[in-house]
Amino acid sequence: MSPTTPVGVTVAGWGWRHSSRLAWAVRGLDLRIEPGERVLLLGESGAGKSTFLHALAGVVGDDEGETEGSLLVAGEHPAAHRGRTGLVIQDPDSQVILERVGDDVAFGCENLGVPRDEIWIRVRDSLASVGLEVALDRNTSALSGGQKQRLALAGVLAMRPGLIVLDEPTANLDPAGVTEVRDAVIRVAEATGATIVVVEHRVSVWSDVVDRIVVLAAGGGVIADGAPADVLARQGKELAARGVWIPQFPPPRPVRAVRGPQHALLSAQQLTVGRGKEALGAPLDLQIMSSHALAITGPNGAGKSTLALTLGGLLSSVSGAVVASPALANGAGEHPIRWKSRELLTRIGTVFQDPEHQLLTSTVRAELEVGPRALKLPESEVDARVDELLTRLRLDRLADANPFTLSGGEKRRLSVATALATRPQVLVLDEPTFGQDSRTWSELLALLARLVDDGSSVIAVSHDLDFVDALADSTVVLE
Repeated sequence: MSPTTPVGVTVAGWGWRHSSRLAWAVRGLDLRIEPGERVLLLGESGAGKSTFLHALAGVVGDDEGETEGSLLVAGEHPAAHRGRTGLVIQDPDSQVILERVGDDVAFGCENLGVPRDEIWIRVRDSLASVGLEVALDRNTSALSGGQKQRLALAGVLAMRPGLIVLDEPTANLDPAGVTEVRDAVIRVAEATGATIVVVEHRVSVWSDVVDRIVVLAAGGGVIADGAPADVLARQGKELAARGVWIPQFPPPRPVRAVRGPQHALLSAQQLTVGRGKEALGAPLDLQIMSSHALAITGPNGAGKSTLALTLGGLLSSVSGAVVASPALANGAGEHPIRWKSRELLTRIGTVFQDPEHQLLTSTVRAELEVGPRALKLPESEVDARVDELLTRLRLDRLADANPFTLSGGEKRRLSVATALATRPQVLVLDEPTFGQDSRTWSELLALLARLVDDGSSVIAVSHDLDFVDALADSTVVLE
């Protein structure tokens, strides 16, 4: 892998806010990142980490909002270095451009004018380095969320940029994939000399392989900056209290209540799931009980999200059936796949892996009102449910913000809240803790635990082993 010219960053009093939000996403940021440095950027959910990375990559435009101070990449406006800066964002779907895997990875190189023969060497090397072992002509739409995350990273690595900025690059990956992808990034940095800035909530993933930790404050500015060991030793407890994942200070877990009698809500009978006629995995027999939390785990591409959507009545099975108990169906018929959307509202709620796929309105409050209003609840009940969820999930200060301007973690909490607003008996969640700091993780976990203790069923797809350990009563492992 050939060396590149590493890129430095200078930030002086920089701030930016979206035109539809009153609060500044980032403000008063002073920072210098030397060429070739590897920096882990931390901070609580909503501190502006993603905004800063987008600005480094030159994709935060002045026409979208208000900017103050200066942010320079290699001494120039970031837009002048788009070809030398590689960005992997939180939502991998947003970075898939072309229909075939090989073409998608090659896209950036082609735009940089890399010779054709060299492009395909880079494509194969990059796919191998991130562990995406699929054919070059594989359709990108057939990839899982975690595989798309690897695809996006491979496309960036193939470009050999001088500055690589990564926004939660391992969030949707299985545990083995987390290590594999992290190591791939470091190998590229060592071989090319590229500067690395990575956002990750969990310190332990990156702390041993970066030169420096920088922690952004939610109110603006930097609250910690230095060598990883020094920052964690001096300020570990304080940072944990602010929501940073510090291994020595794990967040609290809920105390589970003693539950009463359980009854069946859903059953899967010789269920084979897949997209179209392509089956994923062997047939399954499952019974989903009330007051029970079921975790679905396994490697990327095993069919976890597909199983979740099938159990949620949103995707037809390849064979077998998902059957609702009379108590859950309550006159709607025994097959959830045939239920109308309004019939699903109070019976089975689903939270997609990508929260943007279920955003419908122009404000956070209006988003939370959609379900209760569809149920024709009294205005006082709508307000009570919405206000409680805004407070419990730390979204109250964002009630009037456009949902699409929220951080990834805030969007995830909003998507969970929209499902909770209709109080379904079964809640299906795909990676519910993605993008959460330790405080919001703990609060979301407590809310779900209370839901289960009160008699509902939770089905959660998750690579978050701490979450699975704290909430799940049983686990299905797909292979």
